[in-house]
Parts: sequence; C-alpha cells; structure tokens
Amino acid sequence: MANLRKEFSKIYDQYIDKIYRFIFLKVSSKDTAEDLTSETFLRAFEAMKTSNIENPQAFLYRIARNLVTDHYREKSRTQVVSAEYVPVIDPKENLEERAILNSDMEQVRLAINNLKDDYQNVVIWHYLDDLSIPEIAKMMDKSEQATRVLLHRALKGLRGAMRT
Repeated sequence: MANLRKEFSKIYDQYIDKIYRFIFLKVSSKDTAEDLTSETFLRAFEAMKTSNIENPQAFLYRIARNLVTDHYREKSRTQVVSAEYVPVIDPKENLEERAILNSDMEQVRLAINNLKDDYQNVVIWHYLDDLSIPEIAKMMDKSEQATRVLLHRALKGLRGAMRT
C-alpha cells in the first residue's frame, strides 16, 4: 500500500494541473472543475488498488472526460444557480492590460466551447498540455493520421469561430 501511495503521489503531482485545466476549460467553473478534478484522482486511486494502469495519463483523461459528460447530463436535469467567482484585484496591476487579456481569453474559451467534444479535446491536449499526436492518438484510440485530421478540422473550426 505504501508503494501504491508513493506511485500515486507522483502521478498526482505530474498530472494535477493538466487535468484541472482540461476540466476547467470544459465546465468554465472553478468550483466544479476542482470537484471533478478531485473525483478524477479519487477514482484513479481506487482503480489502481485493484488493477495495473499502463498509461496513467490516458486513464486520467478518460475518467475526466466521463465525469464532465456526467456533469452535463446531470446539469441538464437540474437547474443550477451558481455564485460568480469574484477575484481580488491587485491595485498595482494594470487593469487595462488585464481586461484585454481576459477578453481575448474569453473569446478563445468560447470558441473552444463551440467545438465538438473530440475537437475540444485534441486542441486542449495538443496546444495547452503539449501532448504529441501519437500520445493523443493513443488516448483517443485513433490512428495518428485520424488524429492529425481531427486537429486540422478543430483548428479550422476555431479560426471560423474567432472571425465571427
């Protein structure tokens, strides 16, 4: 059990930021992303107790994707009212620059959210998580060529969404 905790701790440290960012971009809520990220790692740890996971990264992303899907299924059945996250603003910070950056990031986030799920995944994994095409192909259980085509179509969709 001590070896399992040590191994899991390494996996957690290596992937926590990537899994959180992936989920956050899908759900656009800090609280929900934190909850789903915690649940992702809890489920991974439970699975590691009973079976050997050959590709922890792919396994974590699969769990995260399933949890996000479940989240939206549940959300469609219930009406959710969430409080807005209000950040503390540093008075020394250049508010104009921050506003421009936030506006640009919001446009990118909205454009990504308008893509099909597989397109979102491939863009996030390749450009934000810096995963290679072969790594993504393995995670998606697709050929490298199919993954390249998927990325190309996703980028085309992003460009179209950013123009409007």
